[in-house]
Amino acid sequence: MTFSIVGRSFDPPMFGVAIASSSPAVAARCAHARAGVGAVATQNITDPGLGPKILDSLQAASTAAAALGQALGATPYGDYRQLLVLGAAGAPAIHSGRHALGLAASAVGTDSAAAGNLLASAGIPAAMVAAFEAAHGHLGERLQSALRAALALGGEAGPVHSAGLLIVREVSWPIVDLRVDWTDSDPIAALGAIWRIYAPQIEDYVQRALRPGAAPAFGVPGNL
Repeated sequence: MTFSIVGRSFDPPMFGVAIASSSPAVAARCAHARAGVGAVATQNITDPGLGPKILDSLQAASTAAAALGQALGATPYGDYRQLLVLGAAGAPAIHSGRHALGLAASAVGTDSAAAGNLLASAGIPAAMVAAFEAAHGHLGERLQSALRAALALGGEAGPVHSAGLLIVREVSWPIVDLRVDWTDSDPIAALGAIWRIYAPQIEDYVQRALRPGAAPAFGVPGNL
């Protein structure tokens, strides 16, 4: 039903989640990140409330493994959940409950972790991590390279209909929160098209929030 990756970069420090699914609006339920803290994906039979809880634990200086353990210890339904956790330092952590749907698999890298369920093949998460770790450029580009690597190996067992990209940096809001909530074609390609429009404007939007008097004009009709 879903495949995702959580990743981080350090110059500047950023955390992000890229995710795709046969379900509608997957990123609205499953992608979570907090500036300076980490990133979490909550998938399979999803409990979106686990995302903020795990981020709270990470913010209290827990490791990814400890934060994941605390969340699982506080819920009676851990067997239904697939969770990916990445903090500011240290190894990522993943949980796939015994009720994970279909073919479920996961992989952990140095600065990323990937997992999926109802997958077309068990090697997809490892391919996602490898693509992320080998890619260069903005964190958003690297996360999307992982989604494309998954799709190249078949992605889900069925058609993929939604995708999303969430990235946080030093400000209190996501600097990137892009979603394709439903399409009958290729949501990962559609997400890439949105990214190519949005990415050149990321810094402009940050500057408009922090220093509006010095921010660039919008470049639209009627705005001088």
